[in-house]
Amino acid sequence: MRSNPNVFLIGPMGSGKTAVGRQVARGLNLPFYDSDVEIERRTGVDIPFIFDKEGEAGFREREREAIATLTALQGIVLATGGGAVLLPQNRQLLAARGRVVYLQTSVVQQVHRVSHGRHRPLLNQGDPTERLTQLLQARAPLYAGIADITVSTDGRRVQVVAEQILRELAEMGP
Repeated sequence: MRSNPNVFLIGPMGSGKTAVGRQVARGLNLPFYDSDVEIERRTGVDIPFIFDKEGEAGFREREREAIATLTALQGIVLATGGGAVLLPQNRQLLAARGRVVYLQTSVVQQVHRVSHGRHRPLLNQGDPTERLTQLLQARAPLYAGIADITVSTDGRRVQVVAEQILRELAEMGP
């Protein structure tokens, strides 16, 4: 890997960024960070509360600050929020400061995974399948545009996905 062995996981909600990121971090013996957890740590409130009080724009600004700080660290694995790629500044920092891994997943898989997960502010209105489809259509080109590695997570165990990422990172070399 480069002199800066950062690995950044991007992809839609429910793609497994946090679970896979933890496994990749273990495999690389690097610390793991989650940008949403960092935002909650900094603010002392959860993401839905931020969306409720500041709207998506307020949350995206907090996310931009967290990503700027986290990507400046050396030797980490970072799971980003699904919308982290929306801001050009975030895409630039992610692409420039580490290897970017796009965890690709279908809307069907997302619906299955997020239906029993924590509260998701962007799924509060309307049909979740329709909303996830809209989000994926808008964001998939942004994910693909900065990805060094793309891995499908549909129907695959976390460990299997993490092992594939570790193999591909090793093949990429420094």
